[in-house]
Amino acid sequence: MAFPGESAEYRTARNRLLDQELELRRATEAVAAARRKLPPGGVVPEDYVFQGAGADGTPTDVRLSELFAPGKDSLVIYSYMFPRHPGDKRPGPKAGRTAQLKLEEGPCPSCTALLDQLDGAVEHVSPHTNFAIVARAPLPRLLTFAQERGWRRLRLLSCADNSYSRDYRAETADGSAMPILNVFRRDGEEIRHFWGSELLYAPTDPGQDPRHVGTLEPMWNLFDLTPEGRGADWEEQLSYDR
Repeated sequence: MAFPGESAEYRTARNRLLDQELELRRATEAVAAARRKLPPGGVVPEDYVFQGAGADGTPTDVRLSELFAPGKDSLVIYSYMFPRHPGDKRPGPKAGRTAQLKLEEGPCPSCTALLDQLDGAVEHVSPHTNFAIVARAPLPRLLTFAQERGWRRLRLLSCADNSYSRDYRAETADGSAMPILNVFRRDGEEIRHFWGSELLYAPTDPGQDPRHVGTLEPMWNLFDLTPEGRGADWEEQLSYDR
């Protein structure tokens, strides 16, 4: 393997890196296999009632059990920080009805960046597994921002009136929002928790962020391929000056 103009020094270093990439691939596959072999998780304590948009767009109650389509027994739920974490001082939207909210009531820029990316993926995900986004914001706020953002495929639900966020670690003891991702499995009449992105709460090494959903985000993985990497002084924003 060689590319035009490369030096012998480059090729030697690149081959060493290729060995590391092979090991990373093996480790990634091993972790995924171990995840699939987890014993049954805890039974979901209640059939949570969310609020979602009905067929005609009007708000309607949606139970957790109703998020499982026929023939698809896995359900992925991402907890969207809307409202954002109270310590997040990044600018809010510049225009639209969402821009009229107090900053602390608005959406998290990092979660929004992830959902921008997942909105395109949902069409490819939905034939295989069930996927939904939940947030504590009232449903009209969620749907308004989705329209302003141009989202077309995400299933957005409000959990403002149930304890889902508290039960499944999407908020801290003081009520601050957290962006955890949880996976549930339907087994006959039972629904059990399968896996959660607990790296969010695990210790990190110096200079690292949790990366609890890092493998889902094309943006960060793309940055990892560049000489600049992810950078240490940049965070996602709701908009950028170009």
